[in-house]
Parts: sequence; structure tokens; C-alpha cells
Amino acid sequence: MPARITVNLNAKGEFEMWLNPEGRDILIKELQGLSETNDHFHLGPETFGEIEVSNRSYRSDDKPLMYGKILFRTDTWDAEHFPHVLSQPAPTR
Repeated sequence: MPARITVNLNAKGEFEMWLNPEGRDILIKELQGLSETNDHFHLGPETFGEIEVSNRSYRSDDKPLMYGKILFRTDTWDAEHFPHVLSQPAPTR
């Protein structure tokens, strides 16, 4: 089977990613390839990203997300550029 990855927001606004086995394998390979020197990859239609995503929704009220970027960041990099993301948020109830 060809790889199939669908990314969407459902009717509640929740992020979902639907993968068949081949799509999962491609996504894991790209994630494992991230490093300080290879720090991101793109999701998009066939002609855009390193990982192709489908525009076919699973449900009629899903909103497909056709473009995205996965970014790898070390704590050292974030401490220098975005230190606020390293602070611990207050617990929520």
C-alpha cells in the first residue's frame, strides 16, 4: 500500500493524525532523522513537503490541515532563543 497520512482538526477543534503502516514508517524515519543540523521537515501536498499528506478527510466535519512543519529544538537552543518555553507552568485542575 502507498503511504497515507491525514492531518486534521476534528469538530471539537482537536488535532488528529491518521496513519496507515506505511505512513507511520515514513513519519518515524523523518522524526528519527531530526538533529541540530537537520532541525525540521515539512508536511504538505505531494509537490510541497518531505512528507505528503492527504486532503481526504475521514469525517465530513473534519478540517484537513494541508501544510505544516515539525521542528526539533534542544533545551540549549530554547534557553537562548525562547527561554519561556522551559519554565514549568502552574498545575491546572
